[in-house]
Amino acid sequence: MFKKKIVVFERDHNDQNHILDVLEKLNHEVILLDDQEVFFRQITEKDCDLVLIGVDARLELAMDLLKDIKKIHPHLRVMITASGVNARDAVTAMKLGADDFFIKPMDLDMIKNISWPVDAPRESVSSPMETDPFVIITRDAGMEHLLRMAGKVADSRASVLIQGASGTGKELVAKYIHNCSCRRNKPFVAINCAALPESLLESELFGHEKGTFTGALARKKGKFEHAHGGTLLLDEIGEMDYSLQAKLLRVLQERVVDRIGGVAPVPVDVRILATTNADLEEMVRGGRFREDLYYRLNVVPLRLPPLEERREDIPLLAEHFIKKYNKIDGKDVKGLTLDSVDLLMNRSWPGNVRELENVIERALLMAEGTLLELEDFSLTGLQRYSMYSPSPSFMPVVSLKEMEEKVIFQTLDHTNDNRTHAAKILGISVRTLRNKLNEYKEKMEIQ
Repeated sequence: MFKKKIVVFERDHNDQNHILDVLEKLNHEVILLDDQEVFFRQITEKDCDLVLIGVDARLELAMDLLKDIKKIHPHLRVMITASGVNARDAVTAMKLGADDFFIKPMDLDMIKNISWPVDAPRESVSSPMETDPFVIITRDAGMEHLLRMAGKVADSRASVLIQGASGTGKELVAKYIHNCSCRRNKPFVAINCAALPESLLESELFGHEKGTFTGALARKKGKFEHAHGGTLLLDEIGEMDYSLQAKLLRVLQERVVDRIGGVAPVPVDVRILATTNADLEEMVRGGRFREDLYYRLNVVPLRLPPLEERREDIPLLAEHFIKKYNKIDGKDVKGLTLDSVDLLMNRSWPGNVRELENVIERALLMAEGTLLELEDFSLTGLQRYSMYSPSPSFMPVVSLKEMEEKVIFQTLDHTNDNRTHAAKILGISVRTLRNKLNEYKEKMEIQ
């Protein structure tokens, strides 16, 4: 067993000596504390592998500490050891997130039998998201049920329609399905149906022959052919032009594509996944989406819940995004303060997981300490009380339109004019960003 760093909270002096003796016999590094404030400050920095909370027959303090620890560091292992408690207390502690529950006095075998997440030195331990980009972080029962359904249908050829509001992670679920399928070693190709006009989208999907139109200097394979043997994701399928929907339906029915200007159809073996944030049933009733295509795509419907319906995942996701942007931006933030966690938990999150990711990235860039404080969220509009709150007589020096334009151009500068990355940070679609830029360009031409 590798040496672990264990923080112990225990106020009984006899139990302190006993716990210290047991842990040091196993060559663990132990920090023994009996002051609640000092203990929690140590945990907030998360510089440990395990937390051990020792209590007497009254479990209220242990439960409060457990809930606070799990709010800030959901993956940190927490053990409770207590005397004179019943099975109901143990079950309650486990439901709140305790990883193990022991009756005092502890012995060597109890510690030896702890199931560590990875039997490796603490420095090399990594989260699932760092080793597998298609693991989806959740402990929400509804989301876990949805992922089980996705896993069951992954190996089939059935089309899957993934529905959900913008920012809920539809494309990530599509990649998850592909990664769980027998096609995982074949191409995963995605195309955003909202990002291209009809003429370009048709060529991108189906390909074209040389000389078919001006600029067609060579034969071009479409996305269907590039995805042969693998998976094709039709992102924001509800934005596809009605006339193009008929051509897509033929491909799904016949399993062949007709290149623009081509003579013979080209066979393709492609698994189709589609995403949408629109109500396709309503679009069918309004004559804006083909009914036959809708039923062809909606063989397996998956509807992702908004973030406000899976609030338990917010601390987990925040912890993941902190680790992610620590690496990207060269920061060393350990986590969030309790006040910051409460702030995030009480937010409505209209932009869902994408908005949470953007908020964490901005706050991390502003952070000066090792924890994200309330002040670090001041530029995101999340802070409850801002020292920069305008007085009643405040008058803006620029219009909202001008502020919007300035933010968009600053974001483009930050991303070196990468529109896809900029749109992600701004929480808008690439299509919306393109329309905004065209609007600004027309305004400059008029002036």
